[in-house]
Amino acid sequence: MLPTFLKPFFWSYDFSQLDIQKHKKIIIGQILNYGTKSAYDWLCSQYAKPVIILTASQIPTGQWNKRSLALWKIVLGIAPHPRSLT
Repeated sequence: MLPTFLKPFFWSYDFSQLDIQKHKKIIIGQILNYGTKSAYDWLCSQYAKPVIILTASQIPTGQWNKRSLALWKIVLGIAPHPRSLT
């Protein structure tokens, strides 16, 4: 179960049903898009940086907040795909 301080970043999901491994793409995407520094710190404590980078790179461009994507392109060096790979 995710810590309750993350709940505001998952307003369109059933927070109680999110699983750290099963919903990795949702969790990483929502925190990178809308999370705070403490949410990002938590994210890094749960997933290795290469996992975060790989997963973030698989999120289609259309699912990103434009400002967040600009930041994470620089910080993580990601290049999201124009459409979903899944």
